[in-house]
Amino acid sequence: MRVASAAHEVVDHSILEQRPPSVAHLFRQRVAASATDIAYQFFDGDQWSSLSWAETKESVWSLAAGLIGVGVDIEDRVALISTTRLEWVLADLAVMCAGAATTTVYPSTMGSDVAYLLRDSGSTVVFAEDAAQVAKVREHLSELPALRQIVCFDDNVADGDLVIGFTELASRGGMALAGDPHMVDDRIDLLTKDHLATIIYTSGTTGPPKGAELTHDAFVWAGASVASVGLLTPQDLQYLWLPLSHVFGKVLLTLPLTIGFPTAVDGRLDMIVDNVAVIQPTWMGAAPRIFEKVKSKVELTLAEASGMRAGLIRWALAVGDVMSEARQQGRSPGLWLRMRYVVADALVLRQVRDRFGGRIRFFISGSAPLDPQVARWFARFGLLICEGYGLTETAAFTTVNRPHAGCFRFGSIGWPAPGAQVRIADDGEILVRGPGVMRGYHGRPDLTAEVFTPDGFFCTGDIGVQDEQGFVTITDRKKDMFKTSGGKYVAPAHIEAQFKGLCPYVSQFLVIGEGKHYASALVTVDADAIRTWAAKNGMAGSSYEEIVSSAQVRDLIQGYIDELNSRLNRWETIKRFSILERDLSVENAELTPSMKLRRKVVIRNFSETVNRLYEDGAAGTLTEG
Repeated sequence: MRVASAAHEVVDHSILEQRPPSVAHLFRQRVAASATDIAYQFFDGDQWSSLSWAETKESVWSLAAGLIGVGVDIEDRVALISTTRLEWVLADLAVMCAGAATTTVYPSTMGSDVAYLLRDSGSTVVFAEDAAQVAKVREHLSELPALRQIVCFDDNVADGDLVIGFTELASRGGMALAGDPHMVDDRIDLLTKDHLATIIYTSGTTGPPKGAELTHDAFVWAGASVASVGLLTPQDLQYLWLPLSHVFGKVLLTLPLTIGFPTAVDGRLDMIVDNVAVIQPTWMGAAPRIFEKVKSKVELTLAEASGMRAGLIRWALAVGDVMSEARQQGRSPGLWLRMRYVVADALVLRQVRDRFGGRIRFFISGSAPLDPQVARWFARFGLLICEGYGLTETAAFTTVNRPHAGCFRFGSIGWPAPGAQVRIADDGEILVRGPGVMRGYHGRPDLTAEVFTPDGFFCTGDIGVQDEQGFVTITDRKKDMFKTSGGKYVAPAHIEAQFKGLCPYVSQFLVIGEGKHYASALVTVDADAIRTWAAKNGMAGSSYEEIVSSAQVRDLIQGYIDELNSRLNRWETIKRFSILERDLSVENAELTPSMKLRRKVVIRNFSETVNRLYEDGAAGTLTEG
């Protein structure tokens, strides 16, 4: 094996060395340091409202005392089933301050799977968003012997017995604090860095979910590591919409505790564009699909320009590309470039930035590969996407590009975070060791042993390389790579990301071909984008199914696949494809709640389509295999 060290950067090691022992300690320190500063912004009715750090503590202390009163002890598991909202944040902080461990459950999870997660984790209390989530738990009570209490964010759902309201729990806690004002502080004082903070279950793309046990230090370290390199400051403002059930969301909650910036919280996907324009955040975490959709919509809008306006746009985009290249290389742009950029920015480029509120310093992209061309496209508008990398088992944070000149590279996942060690195994697998790595899979020492090397490195299952400067690049997921019958390996995720960067109409793109003579693809089309296209191409009023099954759309997609193939090795090229009549979905178990492809499920659900792709004369032939 070989080990490559990260490129040189200025790191304030004192932040890492002096980090507190738990998330609860961290929160208490933040309140003491920033009591009157805004901690969270949120929707109260139809208006944005805010909580200071001191006000947040008041709510959290009451909820934590309420949990202690229900009998929650150190490392007991408390489940959270909800969309991203302020109550989720307060509940999670209360769990941390009661010394317990949060078990996160996606609100889209089916009742039987909810029961599995609660039973496997041994959760004693459940925070549920609404009546629908409460019903999922009630239906399986006989399977949940450890469950003591359900707390619903909707007070109207309470029955006064098993189910109590969020307000009721806080009220009980408030009364307990009146008799013992130090009960929460006393509980926090017992916590150490090695205590369990969270059990987060893997997406289950290759089998039943496994619960990764992450300690308090995993998250405290993640926050300290970001702070140690000056990635964020107290003057920043985060817009948080990502699912807090995901490990990435948990890290995004820890960062403001460490650094002190405010966070605007709203998990409604249909409100992102409206909200960012009002909130004007300086940074935001997102998954690649968000960036792909924005790129597609803007490109389609710009393509409508004609005449002098079209020429102006092309000129401005070219200027943006040159400026972006200079920034990436850390070069100071010359006077002539600066003058052209001022004009290009005023007339074209700034309009795209304004869609995000006009103050974005950078985005963080994670959870799936981002095509480098998508990142370059955003950079021409002055919007830098810093791709990072981490898994559930590594607290979502292993490497990240830095938003400083010369400290990011499109297509890479950046440098290892301070304190994280990255090693490339002989077969190319990325291995990780450090404070963010899980202590093991809950109740599964056998599976835990399988994913650790004798010297304590976690085997990520991802294939990658690390150059002499320390930049790490992922080439594919080890388990996703397949071999054609000709003996050639194909890395599907790399190809899929490229196509999503090329085609503004694609929603999902799945490359297949295990044991076959050639690679093929299953394609789904974005409904909004393709309806807009159809309206301009003689198919206005046609249904989605009619549009995607038309010869015109097949020709459209074929053109983009031809372009994709021109960039691939011969054995990687897509010889045949099929456009599916519907998009993939979480409901059909084809996507995880965090929007990762469940490849085996998709191939099984569309097995007849897959078989036709490998029959002689099948429709959709691009070139003969």
